Amino acid sequence: MSQLLPIEDALARILASARPGQPGVEQVPLLQALGRTLADDVAATIDVPLDDNSAMDGYALRAGDVPGSLQVSQRIAAGSVGLPLAPGCAARIFTGAPVPAGADAVVMQEDCTEQDGRVTVGRTLAVGENVRRRGQDIRTGAVVQSRGRVLRPQDLGLLASVGVDRVPVYRRLRVAVCSTGDELVEPGGATLSPGQSYNSNRFTLAGLLQGLGMEFVDGGIVPDDPEATARALRDLASRADVVVTSGGVSVGEEDHVRAQVEKLGHLDLWRLAIKPGKPFAFGEVCGRPFIGLPGNPTSSFVTFCLLARPFLLALQGATEAPLPAIPASAGFRVGRAGKRQDYLRVSLEPVAGGLLARPYDNQSSGVLSSVSRSTALAVVPPDTLVEPGDPVQVLLLDLLA
Repeated sequence: MSQLLPIEDALARILASARPGQPGVEQVPLLQALGRTLADDVAATIDVPLDDNSAMDGYALRAGDVPGSLQVSQRIAAGSVGLPLAPGCAARIFTGAPVPAGADAVVMQEDCTEQDGRVTVGRTLAVGENVRRRGQDIRTGAVVQSRGRVLRPQDLGLLASVGVDRVPVYRRLRVAVCSTGDELVEPGGATLSPGQSYNSNRFTLAGLLQGLGMEFVDGGIVPDDPEATARALRDLASRADVVVTSGGVSVGEEDHVRAQVEKLGHLDLWRLAIKPGKPFAFGEVCGRPFIGLPGNPTSSFVTFCLLARPFLLALQGATEAPLPAIPASAGFRVGRAGKRQDYLRVSLEPVAGGLLARPYDNQSSGVLSSVSRSTALAVVPPDTLVEPGDPVQVLLLDLLA
Protein backbone atom coordinates (compact mmCIF):
# COMPACT_ATOMS: atom_id res chain seq x y z
CA MET A 1 0.00 0.00 0.00
CA SER A 2 3.01 2.32 -0.10
CA GLN A 3 2.49 3.39 -3.74
CA LEU A 4 0.30 6.45 -4.20
CA LEU A 5 -3.02 5.48 -5.78
CA PRO A 6 -4.60 7.66 -8.51
CA ILE A 7 -7.90 9.17 -7.40
CA GLU A 8 -9.86 7.56 -10.25
CA ASP A 9 -8.72 4.09 -9.15
CA ALA A 10 -9.40 4.88 -5.50
CA LEU A 11 -12.94 6.10 -6.20
CA ALA A 12 -13.72 3.06 -8.35
CA ARG A 13 -12.58 0.71 -5.58
CA ILE A 14 -14.49 2.61 -2.92
CA LEU A 15 -17.75 2.65 -4.88
CA ALA A 16 -17.39 -1.03 -5.76
CA SER A 17 -17.58 -1.84 -2.05
CA ALA A 18 -20.77 0.16 -1.42
CA ARG A 19 -23.91 -1.83 -0.58
CA PRO A 20 -26.76 0.53 -1.61
CA GLY A 21 -29.61 1.07 0.79
CA GLN A 22 -27.73 -0.42 3.73
CA PRO A 23 -29.74 1.41 6.45
CA GLY A 24 -33.15 0.03 5.39
CA VAL A 25 -36.40 1.64 4.22
CA GLU A 26 -39.17 3.71 5.81
CA GLN A 27 -42.28 5.56 4.66
CA VAL A 28 -42.28 9.32 5.33
CA PRO A 29 -44.79 12.12 4.67
CA LEU A 30 -43.97 14.06 1.53
CA LEU A 31 -43.41 17.24 3.54
CA GLN A 32 -40.58 15.47 5.37
CA ALA A 33 -38.99 13.92 2.28
CA LEU A 34 -36.73 16.76 1.13
CA GLY A 35 -33.19 15.47 0.63
CA ARG A 36 -34.22 11.87 1.21
CA THR A 37 -33.43 9.08 -1.26
CA LEU A 38 -36.30 7.19 -2.86
CA ALA A 39 -36.24 3.46 -2.13
CA ASP A 40 -38.65 2.51 -4.93
CA ASP A 41 -40.07 3.87 -8.17
CA VAL A 42 -43.20 6.00 -7.82
CA ALA A 43 -45.72 5.71 -10.68
CA ALA A 44 -48.62 8.01 -11.49
CA THR A 45 -52.18 6.77 -10.93
CA ILE A 46 -53.72 9.72 -12.78
CA ASP A 47 -53.10 11.85 -15.85
CA VAL A 48 -51.69 15.33 -15.28
CA PRO A 49 -53.47 17.47 -16.16
CA LEU A 50 -56.64 15.48 -15.54
CA ASP A 51 -58.58 17.34 -18.27
CA ASP A 52 -57.90 19.39 -21.35
CA ASN A 53 -57.66 22.84 -19.75
CA SER A 54 -57.03 26.43 -20.66
CA ALA A 55 -53.51 27.80 -20.60
CA MET A 56 -54.81 31.38 -20.63
CA ASP A 57 -57.58 33.67 -19.47
CA GLY A 58 -59.72 34.10 -22.56
CA TYR A 59 -62.49 32.38 -24.51
CA ALA A 60 -62.91 28.72 -25.40
CA LEU A 61 -64.35 28.18 -28.88
CA ARG A 62 -64.22 26.17 -32.08
CA ALA A 63 -61.23 27.21 -34.16
CA GLY A 64 -63.39 26.88 -37.29
CA ASP A 65 -65.80 29.59 -36.03
CA VAL A 66 -63.22 32.42 -36.19
CA PRO A 67 -62.49 35.05 -37.34
CA GLY A 68 -65.93 36.24 -36.40
CA SER A 69 -68.33 37.30 -33.65
CA LEU A 70 -69.59 34.64 -31.22
CA GLN A 71 -72.18 34.61 -28.46
CA VAL A 72 -70.69 34.18 -24.95
CA SER A 73 -72.83 31.38 -23.60
CA GLN A 74 -71.20 30.57 -20.28
CA ARG A 75 -68.43 31.39 -17.80
CA ILE A 76 -65.99 28.66 -16.61
CA ALA A 77 -63.67 29.34 -13.69
CA ALA A 78 -60.86 27.07 -12.51
CA GLY A 79 -62.33 24.26 -10.43
CA SER A 80 -65.66 24.21 -12.26
CA VAL A 81 -66.84 22.25 -15.32
CA GLY A 82 -68.77 23.91 -18.13
CA LEU A 83 -71.56 22.65 -20.35
CA PRO A 84 -70.95 21.38 -23.90
CA LEU A 85 -70.33 24.31 -26.22
CA ALA A 86 -72.91 24.94 -28.96
CA PRO A 87 -71.75 25.88 -32.48
CA GLY A 88 -71.29 29.62 -32.95
CA CYS A 89 -70.74 30.17 -29.20
CA ALA A 90 -67.77 30.88 -26.96
CA ALA A 91 -67.21 30.29 -23.25
CA ARG A 92 -65.48 32.83 -21.05
CA ILE A 93 -62.75 30.72 -19.49
CA PHE A 94 -59.93 31.19 -16.98
CA THR A 95 -56.49 29.64 -16.67
CA GLY A 96 -56.67 26.03 -15.51
CA ALA A 97 -60.39 25.59 -16.14
CA PRO A 98 -61.45 22.50 -18.14
CA VAL A 99 -62.13 23.25 -21.81
CA PRO A 100 -65.80 22.38 -22.46
CA ALA A 101 -66.80 19.64 -24.86
CA GLY A 102 -67.17 21.05 -28.34
CA ALA A 103 -64.38 23.62 -27.96
CA ASP A 104 -60.96 22.95 -29.46
CA ALA A 105 -59.03 26.20 -28.88
CA VAL A 106 -58.72 29.15 -26.52
CA VAL A 107 -58.16 32.73 -27.63
CA MET A 108 -56.37 35.05 -25.21
CA GLN A 109 -58.52 37.88 -23.88
CA GLU A 110 -55.94 40.34 -25.22
CA ASP A 111 -56.64 39.13 -28.79
CA CYS A 112 -60.39 39.78 -28.80
CA THR A 113 -63.08 42.19 -27.66
CA GLU A 114 -66.32 41.47 -25.80
CA GLN A 115 -69.40 43.68 -25.96
CA ASP A 116 -73.07 43.07 -25.24
CA GLY A 117 -72.60 39.39 -24.60
CA ARG A 118 -70.62 38.70 -27.76
CA VAL A 119 -66.89 38.27 -28.35
CA THR A 120 -65.20 39.30 -31.59
CA VAL A 121 -62.05 37.49 -32.70
CA GLY A 122 -60.16 39.06 -35.59
CA ARG A 123 -57.73 36.28 -36.42
CA THR A 124 -57.61 32.57 -37.14
CA LEU A 125 -56.79 30.05 -34.41
CA ALA A 126 -55.09 26.70 -34.70
CA VAL A 127 -56.83 23.67 -33.24
CA GLY A 128 -55.36 23.13 -29.77
CA GLU A 129 -54.05 26.69 -29.40
CA ASN A 130 -53.68 27.66 -25.71
CA VAL A 131 -55.07 24.28 -24.62
CA ARG A 132 -53.12 22.08 -22.23
CA ARG A 133 -54.02 18.54 -23.21
CA ARG A 134 -54.94 15.87 -20.69
CA GLY A 135 -51.84 13.94 -19.68
CA GLN A 136 -49.44 16.25 -21.51
CA ASP A 137 -47.28 16.43 -18.35
CA ILE A 138 -47.71 12.91 -16.93
CA ARG A 139 -49.58 9.84 -18.16
CA THR A 140 -51.17 7.26 -15.87
CA GLY A 141 -48.65 4.52 -15.15
CA ALA A 142 -45.59 6.63 -15.94
CA VAL A 143 -42.73 6.56 -13.42
CA VAL A 144 -42.77 10.00 -11.83
CA GLN A 145 -39.59 9.56 -9.77
CA SER A 146 -37.15 6.65 -9.83
CA ARG A 147 -35.53 4.69 -7.03
CA GLY A 148 -32.27 6.32 -6.00
CA ARG A 149 -33.47 9.86 -6.62
CA VAL A 150 -32.41 12.37 -3.98
CA LEU A 151 -35.56 14.42 -3.67
CA ARG A 152 -35.39 18.16 -4.39
CA PRO A 153 -38.16 20.72 -3.77
CA GLN A 154 -39.41 20.48 -7.37
CA ASP A 155 -39.48 16.66 -7.08
CA LEU A 156 -41.79 16.92 -4.07
CA GLY A 157 -44.11 19.15 -6.08
CA LEU A 158 -44.15 16.67 -8.96
CA LEU A 159 -45.02 13.81 -6.61
CA ALA A 160 -47.79 15.88 -5.03
CA SER A 161 -49.20 16.61 -8.50
CA VAL A 162 -50.11 12.93 -8.90
CA GLY A 163 -51.64 12.70 -5.43
CA VAL A 164 -48.71 11.16 -3.54
CA ASP A 165 -48.55 12.15 0.14
CA ARG A 166 -46.07 9.53 1.48
CA VAL A 167 -42.98 8.03 -0.15
CA PRO A 168 -40.66 5.09 0.58
CA VAL A 169 -37.16 6.36 1.35
CA TYR A 170 -33.96 4.85 2.63
CA ARG A 171 -33.36 5.51 6.29
CA ARG A 172 -30.88 8.24 6.98
CA LEU A 173 -27.32 6.95 7.05
CA ARG A 174 -25.75 7.37 10.50
CA VAL A 175 -22.19 8.61 10.12
CA ALA A 176 -19.98 8.85 13.18
CA VAL A 177 -17.18 11.41 13.09
CA CYS A 178 -14.29 11.92 15.48
CA SER A 179 -11.30 14.23 15.30
CA THR A 180 -7.94 13.05 16.55
CA GLY A 181 -5.16 15.08 18.08
CA ASP A 182 -3.94 16.32 21.44
CA GLU A 183 -3.68 19.81 19.96
CA LEU A 184 -7.42 20.13 19.31
CA VAL A 185 -9.79 22.20 21.45
CA GLU A 186 -13.51 22.69 20.93
CA PRO A 187 -14.51 26.30 20.21
CA GLY A 188 -16.26 28.03 23.06
CA GLY A 189 -14.04 26.42 25.66
CA ALA A 190 -10.75 27.51 27.11
CA THR A 191 -8.46 30.02 25.50
CA LEU A 192 -5.94 28.36 23.21
CA SER A 193 -2.51 27.61 24.55
CA PRO A 194 0.57 27.64 22.33
CA GLY A 195 0.44 24.74 19.89
CA GLN A 196 -3.34 24.26 20.14
CA SER A 197 -6.02 24.90 17.54
CA TYR A 198 -9.81 24.84 17.46
CA ASN A 199 -11.48 21.74 16.03
CA SER A 200 -12.86 23.14 12.76
CA ASN A 201 -13.15 19.73 11.05
CA ARG A 202 -15.93 18.67 13.41
CA PHE A 203 -18.14 21.49 12.18
CA THR A 204 -17.18 21.24 8.52
CA LEU A 205 -17.92 17.50 8.43
CA ALA A 206 -21.13 17.85 10.43
CA GLY A 207 -22.35 20.43 7.93
CA LEU A 208 -21.37 18.32 4.94
CA LEU A 209 -23.19 15.28 6.31
CA GLN A 210 -26.29 17.19 7.29
CA GLY A 211 -26.32 18.73 3.81
CA LEU A 212 -26.48 15.19 2.41
CA GLY A 213 -29.49 14.39 4.60
CA MET A 214 -27.51 12.06 6.87
CA GLU A 215 -27.34 11.77 10.65
CA PHE A 216 -24.18 13.14 12.24
CA VAL A 217 -23.02 11.07 15.22
CA ASP A 218 -20.58 13.19 17.18
CA GLY A 219 -17.49 11.32 18.35
CA GLY A 220 -15.76 14.42 19.69
CA ILE A 221 -11.99 14.67 20.05
CA VAL A 222 -9.87 11.55 20.53
CA PRO A 223 -6.43 12.03 22.09
CA ASP A 224 -3.26 10.77 20.44
CA ASP A 225 -3.20 7.48 22.31
CA PRO A 226 -3.51 3.94 20.88
CA GLU A 227 -5.90 2.62 23.54
CA ALA A 228 -8.10 5.72 23.44
CA THR A 229 -8.21 5.49 19.64
CA ALA A 230 -9.23 1.82 19.74
CA ARG A 231 -11.97 2.52 22.31
CA ALA A 232 -13.32 5.37 20.22
CA LEU A 233 -13.38 3.30 17.04
CA ARG A 234 -15.22 0.42 18.73
CA ASP A 235 -17.72 2.80 20.29
CA LEU A 236 -18.44 4.68 17.07
CA ALA A 237 -18.79 1.47 15.07
CA SER A 238 -21.45 0.32 17.56
CA ARG A 239 -23.44 3.53 17.13
CA ALA A 240 -23.28 4.25 13.41
CA ASP A 241 -23.39 2.80 9.91
CA VAL A 242 -20.08 4.39 8.89
CA VAL A 243 -17.07 5.62 10.88
CA VAL A 244 -15.17 8.71 9.73
CA THR A 245 -12.07 10.12 11.38
CA SER A 246 -10.08 13.24 10.66
CA GLY A 247 -6.38 13.06 11.38
CA GLY A 248 -4.26 10.18 12.58
CA VAL A 249 -3.87 8.34 9.25
CA SER A 250 -0.50 9.72 8.20
CA VAL A 251 2.91 8.26 9.03
CA GLY A 252 3.81 10.19 12.18
CA GLU A 253 4.57 8.50 15.50
CA GLU A 254 1.42 10.03 16.99
CA ASP A 255 -0.84 8.96 14.10
CA HIS A 256 -2.57 5.97 15.71
CA VAL A 257 -5.78 5.62 13.68
CA ARG A 258 -4.31 3.58 10.85
CA ALA A 259 -2.72 1.01 13.16
CA GLN A 260 -5.85 0.59 15.27
CA VAL A 261 -8.10 0.22 12.21
CA GLU A 262 -5.85 -2.58 10.96
CA LYS A 263 -6.14 -4.30 14.35
CA LEU A 264 -9.93 -3.94 14.49
CA GLY A 265 -10.59 -4.44 10.78
CA HIS A 266 -8.61 -3.74 7.64
CA LEU A 267 -7.55 -1.00 5.22
CA ASP A 268 -8.36 -1.41 1.54
CA LEU A 269 -6.44 1.65 0.42
CA TRP A 270 -4.22 4.31 1.90
CA ARG A 271 -2.33 7.32 0.53
CA LEU A 272 -3.55 8.82 -2.71
CA ALA A 273 -1.86 10.65 -5.54
CA ILE A 274 -3.82 13.85 -4.90
CA LYS A 275 -3.04 17.25 -3.47
CA PRO A 276 -4.29 18.18 -0.96
CA GLY A 277 -5.25 14.98 0.78
CA LYS A 278 -2.55 12.34 0.26
CA PRO A 279 -3.08 10.58 3.64
CA PHE A 280 -6.62 9.38 2.89
CA ALA A 281 -7.63 5.89 4.07
CA PHE A 282 -10.54 3.58 3.40
CA GLY A 283 -11.42 0.20 4.85
CA GLU A 284 -13.48 -1.41 7.58
CA VAL A 285 -13.47 -1.23 11.37
CA CYS A 286 -15.50 -3.55 13.60
CA GLY A 287 -17.63 -4.52 10.62
CA ARG A 288 -18.41 -0.94 9.58
CA PRO A 289 -17.06 1.00 6.57
CA PHE A 290 -14.22 3.26 7.64
CA ILE A 291 -13.09 6.53 6.07
CA GLY A 292 -9.92 8.17 7.34
CA LEU A 293 -9.65 11.80 6.31
CA PRO A 294 -6.50 13.89 6.66
CA GLY A 295 -6.34 16.22 9.62
CA ASN A 296 -5.48 19.38 7.71
CA PRO A 297 -8.78 21.26 7.25
CA THR A 298 -8.57 21.80 3.49
CA SER A 299 -7.37 18.26 2.86
CA SER A 300 -10.22 16.92 4.98
CA PHE A 301 -12.77 18.99 3.06
CA VAL A 302 -11.45 18.14 -0.41
CA THR A 303 -11.13 14.39 0.19
CA PHE A 304 -14.57 14.25 1.76
CA CYS A 305 -16.12 15.96 -1.26
CA LEU A 306 -14.26 13.91 -3.87
CA LEU A 307 -14.25 10.47 -2.23
CA ALA A 308 -16.37 10.17 0.92
CA ARG A 309 -19.39 12.00 -0.50
CA PRO A 310 -20.02 9.68 -3.48
CA PHE A 311 -19.46 6.59 -1.30
CA LEU A 312 -21.88 7.76 1.39
CA LEU A 313 -24.50 8.68 -1.18
CA ALA A 314 -24.16 5.23 -2.74
CA LEU A 315 -24.66 3.62 0.68
CA GLN A 316 -27.73 5.80 1.12
CA GLY A 317 -29.09 4.33 -2.11
CA ALA A 318 -28.62 7.41 -4.29
CA THR A 319 -27.94 6.93 -7.99
CA GLU A 320 -26.59 10.39 -8.71
CA ALA A 321 -24.46 10.84 -11.81
CA PRO A 322 -20.85 11.95 -11.28
CA LEU A 323 -20.63 15.68 -10.76
CA PRO A 324 -19.66 17.43 -13.99
CA ALA A 325 -16.42 19.29 -14.52
CA ILE A 326 -16.87 22.51 -16.48
CA PRO A 327 -14.30 24.28 -18.65
CA ALA A 328 -12.52 27.47 -17.64
CA SER A 329 -9.36 29.36 -18.48
CA ALA A 330 -6.46 29.27 -16.04
CA GLY A 331 -5.81 32.51 -14.21
CA PHE A 332 -2.63 30.97 -12.83
CA ARG A 333 0.62 29.30 -13.82
CA VAL A 334 1.94 25.86 -12.85
CA GLY A 335 5.60 25.93 -13.79
CA ARG A 336 6.63 22.73 -12.12
CA ALA A 337 4.74 19.53 -12.89
CA GLY A 338 3.70 17.48 -9.87
CA LYS A 339 3.26 13.75 -9.44
CA ARG A 340 -0.14 14.10 -7.78
CA GLN A 341 -3.42 15.40 -9.17
CA ASP A 342 -3.79 18.89 -7.73
CA TYR A 343 -7.07 20.54 -6.77
CA LEU A 344 -6.44 24.26 -6.63
CA ARG A 345 -8.97 26.40 -4.81
CA VAL A 346 -10.14 29.06 -7.26
CA SER A 347 -12.81 31.66 -7.78
CA LEU A 348 -14.55 31.84 -11.14
CA GLU A 349 -14.97 35.15 -12.93
CA PRO A 350 -17.00 35.64 -16.11
CA VAL A 351 -14.84 36.88 -18.98
CA ALA A 352 -15.32 37.15 -22.71
CA GLY A 353 -15.73 33.64 -24.04
CA GLY A 354 -16.18 31.82 -20.72
CA LEU A 355 -14.87 31.67 -17.15
CA LEU A 356 -11.53 32.60 -15.63
CA ALA A 357 -10.26 30.55 -12.67
CA ARG A 358 -8.31 32.77 -10.26
CA PRO A 359 -6.50 30.92 -7.45
CA TYR A 360 -6.76 31.75 -3.78
CA ASP A 361 -3.47 33.30 -2.76
CA ASN A 362 -2.57 30.61 -0.19
CA GLN A 363 -3.00 26.99 -1.32
CA SER A 364 -1.69 25.40 1.89
CA SER A 365 -3.69 22.38 3.04
CA GLY A 366 -4.04 23.99 6.47
CA VAL A 367 -5.71 27.15 5.14
CA LEU A 368 -9.45 26.56 5.47
CA SER A 369 -10.24 30.01 4.10
CA SER A 370 -9.05 28.72 0.71
CA VAL A 371 -12.23 26.63 0.38
CA SER A 372 -14.50 29.01 2.27
CA ARG A 373 -13.64 31.91 -0.02
CA SER A 374 -13.37 30.01 -3.30
CA THR A 375 -16.10 28.84 -5.65
CA ALA A 376 -14.46 25.89 -7.40
CA LEU A 377 -11.61 23.41 -7.52
CA ALA A 378 -9.38 23.61 -10.59
CA VAL A 379 -8.06 20.19 -11.57
CA VAL A 380 -4.39 20.00 -12.56
CA PRO A 381 -3.51 16.41 -13.58
CA PRO A 382 -0.12 14.86 -12.73
CA ASP A 383 2.85 15.77 -14.94
CA THR A 384 1.04 18.83 -16.29
CA LEU A 385 2.30 22.38 -16.80
CA VAL A 386 -0.21 25.22 -17.00
CA GLU A 387 0.19 28.70 -18.44
CA PRO A 388 -2.28 31.56 -17.92
CA GLY A 389 -5.11 31.22 -20.41
CA ASP A 390 -4.74 27.45 -20.79
CA PRO A 391 -7.97 25.44 -20.58
CA VAL A 392 -8.61 23.71 -17.25
CA GLN A 393 -11.48 21.71 -15.79
CA VAL A 394 -13.12 22.97 -12.61
CA LEU A 395 -15.52 21.42 -10.08
CA LEU A 396 -18.09 23.75 -8.52
CA LEU A 397 -17.89 23.74 -4.73
CA ASP A 398 -21.60 24.43 -4.36
CA LEU A 399 -22.27 21.07 -6.04
CA LEU A 400 -19.62 19.23 -4.04
CA ALA A 401 -20.53 20.52 -0.60
